[in-house]
Amino acid sequence: MPAVDTADLVTAARAKGQGVAAFNVITLEHAEAITAAAEAAGLPVILQVSENAVKFHGGRPEPLLAGTAAIAAGATVPVALHMDHVESEELLRAGVAAGVSSVMFDASKLEYAENVRATARNVEWAHARGVWVEAELGEVGGKDGAHAPGVRTDPAEAAEFAAATGVDALAVAVGSSHAMTERTARLDHTLIARLRTAVSVPLVLHGSSGVSDEELRQAVAAGMVKINIGTALNIAFTAGVRDHLAAHPDTVDPRRYLRPARDAMAATAEHLLRVVAGG
Repeated sequence: MPAVDTADLVTAARAKGQGVAAFNVITLEHAEAITAAAEAAGLPVILQVSENAVKFHGGRPEPLLAGTAAIAAGATVPVALHMDHVESEELLRAGVAAGVSSVMFDASKLEYAENVRATARNVEWAHARGVWVEAELGEVGGKDGAHAPGVRTDPAEAAEFAAATGVDALAVAVGSSHAMTERTARLDHTLIARLRTAVSVPLVLHGSSGVSDEELRQAVAAGMVKINIGTALNIAFTAGVRDHLAAHPDTVDPRRYLRPARDAMAATAEHLLRVVAGG
């Protein structure tokens, strides 16, 4: 079926009290695995390409986005295309031109006032083109920093930020961290509930690979809607490659080790899709 809008998937999940999983795509194998997982689970999914992934592919977003969009278009379940952690306004515009329905514009490294100004400017530009915008407030950064109470998102400031910028969704810092390889993060579910009450737009959890199944379920119950996952797939991908090459050290055809790597990612994604949806 044709790709759908991220806004529709997030709105539907929120209305049901469920989460919707958003997985990061680095290679076409990622997109194929995630889409196959969504079809196996019978659940919608968001495929997202980050600014870092674009840099890996030479700085041009169009080839990876085009391939990912083609895979999404052939899916039997609703699939949306999103750009994640875009700091460059030029890349934001290129992604929209390439057909994404939503963008996470990330000015969270800036001071609060400048974050508001930059985010509001880009929200206005994107909304004029029918594009849904996510932003970030707080620090979902390195493992140690993200677990320090001082970097959690303040509910009153979050409400002020959402109103001042006009964003459609807000990524908040509640205890998770990007790039964690162990699922040991402990989320502040009381804070999530306070943020849900204070902020009118859907909440987004970044760094979800470091969060256990039960913590994810509780986070969705407390008010998280869009659940971003990246590192968990890379762990599965790399393990698949390593296992194959350890067993078959003479392999030179990449298809031999990419197939089990893709299958491993699909299995991980299917499990997490079900968890996020309340399974």
